[in-house]
Formats: sequence, structure tokens, C-alpha cells
Amino acid sequence: MVKSVNADHILVSNARDAQGIMIRLSKGEDFAELAKRFSKCPSGKKGGKLGWFGKGDMVPEFEKACFDGKAGEIVGPVKTEFGYHIIRIVDQK
Repeated sequence: MVKSVNADHILVSNARDAQGIMIRLSKGEDFAELAKRFSKCPSGKKGGKLGWFGKGDMVPEFEKACFDGKAGEIVGPVKTEFGYHIIRIVDQK
């Protein structure tokens, strides 16, 4: 059972922008560079790095995507009250 997740994310305002970023990632563009360029979250300046977090630390939709996914996956878009997230699950433990 996963108890904590290390993840990066890119936060954008709408589904169209999120889908565009997913397409760019599928073509091999660098996640961190896209986060620096497009993310509306302050973590974007650090390439989207959120670090380690446990259950209850993030909004439910975001947390579910991170804990249900697998290390190495990019998941999304995930809609939350903040916008649309593209999430890279770096590691789980």
C-alpha cells in the first residue's frame, strides 16, 4: 500500500491547455521545462516539483490520481478547484 508520493505537476486554467501539454509530453518535450513555462503554480519555477506528501496533504482529486497511479507515470488532466493538473509521479513508498 502506498503511504507517500513524490510528484511534480503542471497547473493550467483550462482543459484545452492541459490537453495541449499532454500532447507535447507525448512527443518527448521535457516536463520540467513545460512546468516552468506554463504552470500557474509557484512550484512551476522549480520545474513543477512538489516533493513528498502523504494522504490528506493534497485536494482529494489530486491525491487520488497520485496514489492510484504508478511511479514513472504521467497522469491527467486532473480537474480540481485550482484548475487542471498534469501530474508526473516520480516515486511512491
